[in-house]
Amino acid sequence: PLLTCEAVVSETCFLLRHARDGSRAVLDLLSRGALRIAFRLEDHVDLVARLMGRYASVPMSLADACLVSMAEQHPDSRVLTLDRDFRLYRKHGRHAIPAIMPEERSGA
Repeated sequence: PLLTCEAVVSETCFLLRHARDGSRAVLDLLSRGALRIAFRLEDHVDLVARLMGRYASVPMSLADACLVSMAEQHPDSRVLTLDRDFRLYRKHGRHAIPAIMPEERSGA
């Protein structure tokens, strides 16, 4: 399964709010086990707060901070994202986070 956190699920459902059955599709992925919640904010709140402070000028969302923290916990992971800010974020303060992002097409 793909690993995620509740903040990302919430943000994704919000972004898909106008898509027909968008939120339902996300929840179906969870119920089928294709997505798995693998992060408890309660366990990492201090780290997440530090990350959000470090990247306050970006600014970093709660979901992004949780994903950066998850990337630190899972060293061989890649982040699937539409958020170009992941080009700026660093795990452990210095290492680029491998990310899968759709290519931006000019003229489209």
